[in-house]
Amino acid sequence: MPVLHDLGVTFQDAVLEADVRHGLTGVETCLREAVKSDYPFVTETSRHLVQAGGKRFRPLVLLLAAQFADPHAPGVVPAAVVVELTHLATLYHDDVMDEATLRRGAISANTRWGNTVAILTGDFLFARASDILADLGPEAVRIQARTFERLVQGQIRESVGPEPGRDPVDHYLRVVADKTGSLIGTCARFGGLLSGADEATVECLARFGERIGVAFQLSDDLLDVASDSDQSGKTPGTDLREGVRTLPVLLAMRSRDPAGTRLRELLGADLSGESEHAEALRGLRVHPAMDEARQLLSGWASEAHAALAPLPPIAAKAALEALCVAVVARTG
Repeated sequence: MPVLHDLGVTFQDAVLEADVRHGLTGVETCLREAVKSDYPFVTETSRHLVQAGGKRFRPLVLLLAAQFADPHAPGVVPAAVVVELTHLATLYHDDVMDEATLRRGAISANTRWGNTVAILTGDFLFARASDILADLGPEAVRIQARTFERLVQGQIRESVGPEPGRDPVDHYLRVVADKTGSLIGTCARFGGLLSGADEATVECLARFGERIGVAFQLSDDLLDVASDSDQSGKTPGTDLREGVRTLPVLLAMRSRDPAGTRLRELLGADLSGESEHAEALRGLRVHPAMDEARQLLSGWASEAHAALAPLPPIAAKAALEALCVAVVARTG
């Protein structure tokens, strides 16, 4: 069962762990029901990424946030299903835009069934999320709509690229905040709101979620460069090979260190070839950009930790604080 252990964090409270495990089991059951269709082919395409697994990081954040009021309130598990369906839907669309061939170690939906089917499957998951959401009340619908707006704007920003004269690193961080931080912020907000927490607690949780979401993505950026495949679960340098300019790459390209001239040339070229890719990966791993990226990651994790400060000292707070530490520690 995907719990905080996957990120190197151990629950300090056995009761909390058991409760979260139970909640995640409920999410998984509802998620598999939600992707069923009267048309068997749609069920098959929709189950594709659900069955591929994943950390279920977003439902986990939501379930922990719900611990600050009534974690067993009737809207909590459905809300967790909504955010995971939303996340999965964006993955179908992202793979089409990125022309990805693999997702979570499996053949991507666009490779297996074509772009049209992949896009429409993502749309189907958005529709299922909306159907569940309608039972959670107008405020939840409004929050989800605004989150979806940010997800779309983030994708457009990424596709168009930075405006003339704008720092590509600043642009990238804005994209990450919209594409990743916004939905994880909504997870924490939903957890507080639908469990009945007071407004101040909900706002603290939402601030935490947005910041830990950005930190989580930046840690993935670093892992893609620095880790081995056993640690990251994917081949090192995958983003690099595909020409995806993540934080370490952008920082290295912004650097004017004469010793990094060759690396900058490689990063601006096609890295589909084995020798060029290996050389670029070696160069990036020892470049000061990696330390700079870790500092930025640490800053976002520290902001997430600070957002939790006003909350009461319950076991769930300790677990969320541990997550702030783990998201940095996992990058080595």
